[in-house]
Amino acid sequence: MGDQKGYGLLKGKKGLIFGALDDRSIAWRIALACQREGAAFSLSNAPVALRFGSLDELAEETGSKIFPCDVTKEEDVQELMKNVKEEHGKIDFILHAIGMSPNVRKNKGYHELNYQWLQQTLDISAISLHKVIRYADEIDLLNDGASIVALSYIGAQRIFSKYGDMNDAKALLESIARNYGSRLANRGIRVNTVSQAPTKTSAGSGIKGFDGMFTFAEKLAPLGNPTADECADYCVTLFSDLTRKVTMQNLYHDGGFVTAGINEDMINDLAQLYADKEGEG
Repeated sequence: MGDQKGYGLLKGKKGLIFGALDDRSIAWRIALACQREGAAFSLSNAPVALRFGSLDELAEETGSKIFPCDVTKEEDVQELMKNVKEEHGKIDFILHAIGMSPNVRKNKGYHELNYQWLQQTLDISAISLHKVIRYADEIDLLNDGASIVALSYIGAQRIFSKYGDMNDAKALLESIARNYGSRLANRGIRVNTVSQAPTKTSAGSGIKGFDGMFTFAEKLAPLGNPTADECADYCVTLFSDLTRKVTMQNLYHDGGFVTAGINEDMINDLAQLYADKEGEG
């Protein structure tokens, strides 16, 4: 991001950012972009992630407090919301960048899922959004006109075999965003998901076959894969007052991948690849 100057899009706004782990994390880049645009915010991640990550550096850089929270525990989420309200009063935006699958981590194929792990995947990666919004709403933490954004992936809509049960988790995440968006609309509160292209982060790189997914998307997307910093800029617009009537949407931030069929280079490369294979046979 360098010395990019802000536009003041979030001047005076306050928020809560989940999921920053290290400086490659999309949530980390979003936090920096929010600071650049004039926002103040609290940071949260799971206690185990705080031990392995470097969130203290981000907190210091942005003048933010860190509140540990295990989103699988309702009492943790309730306690977090109280702490954030004490810190900021009411807030204007929440970023949900939480996702984890024990099945994917341990290379369990979709046809052999451990169902206990599947429950954990859904709880951490999707149901946590419901808890976050519910308990924020219950203690009146959100200002009218607030914006909630959760990070998703095209696997919610289309099958990416290596993404395993995270395909299901992201589909549920998007459904929860739509459901809550409809219920909070009377207060002008927006709830959207951003479907980001494969991004070279610590979490992304942990998926088996990630490099292939990244290259495929990079080749197919007319604009190429957006970076974490470009995703951050997009999320800033969704937190800002410029998108007050955008809600219940899954917004693709993927360089046009979702709409592309195939391009000439890929057709030629594939034709050559299969011709070479047949020649070997």
